[in-house]
Amino acid sequence: AAAVYTLVETCKLNDIDPQAWLADLLARLPDHPAKQIDDLLPWKWRERQLAATVAA
Repeated sequence: AAAVYTLVETCKLNDIDPQAWLADLLARLPDHPAKQIDDLLPWKWRERQLAATVAA
């Protein structure tokens, strides 16, 4: 529980909606390679979201 709480608070500190991040994380996790697990961290997730917004 402490690890999840830490990630949720990290989202808040980085102006990321924790619910949106967690929903996306849970959807992507089953197919995501274990070697690239750091790509799912909140600050990397935000970079990917911003890039997708700019590309759209």
